[in-house]
Amino acid sequence: MHRDANHSRRDFLALLSALGASGLVARRAWAQATMPVRRIPTSGETLPIIGLGSSKVISEIGANGTEPVEAILRTLVEHGGRVVDTWPRAPANDSGFGSVINQPVFRDKLFVTTKVSENGQAGVDQLEQSLRSYGRQTIDLAQVFSLTDLATHWPTLKAWKEAGRARYIGVTVSQYGLYEELEAFLGRETPDFVQYNYSITERRAEERMLPLARDRGIAVIINRPFMNGEYFQRLAQVPLPDWAADIGIHSWAQFSLKYILPHPAITCVLTETSNPAHMAENAMAAFGAMPDAATRRRMAEYIDQI
Repeated sequence: MHRDANHSRRDFLALLSALGASGLVARRAWAQATMPVRRIPTSGETLPIIGLGSSKVISEIGANGTEPVEAILRTLVEHGGRVVDTWPRAPANDSGFGSVINQPVFRDKLFVTTKVSENGQAGVDQLEQSLRSYGRQTIDLAQVFSLTDLATHWPTLKAWKEAGRARYIGVTVSQYGLYEELEAFLGRETPDFVQYNYSITERRAEERMLPLARDRGIAVIINRPFMNGEYFQRLAQVPLPDWAADIGIHSWAQFSLKYILPHPAITCVLTETSNPAHMAENAMAAFGAMPDAATRRRMAEYIDQI
């Protein structure tokens, strides 16, 4: 029996809710299992393959307080995740985020990133402010957002890494229009990390960018696995195929994640949500068998028909 996108996700979340105490046991069982990890090529350190792209929930701290962020991070950690990708927006939001990540329950359990998204000195000031707001002397990963003012900020990030202020440095893109500039950058520099947009509906990174990162020994973080929510809007009235359950897929979110995760170049996939139950659903996609090449082709063909 087919189910549309909204029904499949509602059914999945309703099941978690209906389980009550047994659902808590189930979540703890997931937590006791080890989320698969991938290696950072420049260091050998490993990271869990599902993370949180947290810009939205952090940008709402001023209005909603820190409780939603705490709930999301608890769910991420309970399921074995560590990576929290964000960047500074407003002092109230950023300091609230800093207060959360420095709680004992999260201390030393998170891999926290920041980004520079302003030009010139304003961007340098933004980096400095992020460390102050997050209560960190060293950030795990500092990135140039969307290749902003690379001539200024890439030397700054290299200096930060040399001085021990950033453990890793990298660059991000979230649109195809930046791929050519990114490829040129990767021809002359070797960041520790690069971020690409990639999903079952945005597959262009497969052509050159993912193979390039693998060949160059660069860790890859994936953003937009759900096209910032547009993916779910497009699929709102589309049935999840019956055969998806045969490969451990019970929602459209897991459909995209299970397509992405088998790619050998990928280190971690960011999933953005404000809902702890959605975070749990996303994290569960990391567990169990992954689709083989033939099944991934079938998944892509199903999406292409829509």
